[in-house]
Amino acid sequence: MAALRRLLRRLLPSSLFGRLALLLSVAALASHGLALTMLFQLGPPPDLRMEPPPAAAPLMRPVSKPFIEFHRQPPPPRPPEGAVLGLPGVWLDIGVRLAALVVAAWIGARWLSAPIRRLACAAKALGQDIDHPPLPEVGPSECRDASRLFNQMQSQIRQQLNESDRFVAAVSHDLRTPLTRLRLRAEALGDCAQKHAFQHDIVQMDQMITATLDYLRGTAQEEPLVQLDVQSLVECLADDQLAVGHEVSVGGAAAPLPAQLSALRRCIGNLVDNAIRYGGAAHIQLLDSAEQLCIEVHDRGPGLPESELGKVLAPFYRFELPRYGQRGPVGRDIGVGLGLSIAHDIARRHQGTLLLRNGETAGLVASLQLPRQPA
Repeated sequence: MAALRRLLRRLLPSSLFGRLALLLSVAALASHGLALTMLFQLGPPPDLRMEPPPAAAPLMRPVSKPFIEFHRQPPPPRPPEGAVLGLPGVWLDIGVRLAALVVAAWIGARWLSAPIRRLACAAKALGQDIDHPPLPEVGPSECRDASRLFNQMQSQIRQQLNESDRFVAAVSHDLRTPLTRLRLRAEALGDCAQKHAFQHDIVQMDQMITATLDYLRGTAQEEPLVQLDVQSLVECLADDQLAVGHEVSVGGAAAPLPAQLSALRRCIGNLVDNAIRYGGAAHIQLLDSAEQLCIEVHDRGPGLPESELGKVLAPFYRFELPRYGQRGPVGRDIGVGLGLSIAHDIARRHQGTLLLRNGETAGLVASLQLPRQPA
């Protein structure tokens, strides 16, 4: 069987155009051959049909003249060449030819769709994992060329990401070195007020640098999925915020969910920090179902205009409310515009969605929807 496959592979043309042309030619020849075979089996054509000889006259019995004249009459006309089989034969001929063409069209459609489907699956896998194995370079010449170009694109993207990681690591080291020196010099200040102000600015700069570098490095590092107790995770985040004096409450219940622990903790933590920064308090509501888990984070802020609900998910985009100016409602800085963007990217990595809407009375609601069975 393997030898026969290798032989057929050698006999087939290398291009998809040649294979389709060969397939249609074989289908046309096969349909004509089958149709002629069926016609000959059901009945010979009129030209080959033998007329029965006339019956011999009896030897001992005189033949009358009317009888001789009757046998001398011309034979009946032959039926036309297309009427040997009649109407059923015509339909049989059409059916045989049509069936052969349908089979050829089905095989040709599979030849056309298989490489496209394989390329689509590889593109989807590449979007989820840049280190996915390369696409096999098999099939007709056009498919092999497309697979080779796709693999070259994947290699170039992987190389650019590696260079970006090295750049981020170098920038992180270069930025944290002067921050460390500033922190040491601030400790040596005698004025307590100036010392506190310097330390506050240094902590803020450190947080901004950390958020920016983490975003450039990637919102969620390669991390395996685990069966995560989301309710315990949310309650731990709420307890941490309560320990530093922030008002955070939790409602509802949730069953364990397949997720990345560190990434999901950061996603929910960013939503809670955003609610505290702009609303002064946060309420986490868990809405569980058989298909998905919905985690809603409510705040008490003024909300956002409808036109800004989608824009604030973009990186480095900040909407500054006029009455707050440059600072949030609780006296905290509004950040660099990466919290919601990182949370949005983590939600997409879990094949979920992050939607923003204004509350019924006031405030903003961030709804994180995660599927129960991610693909």
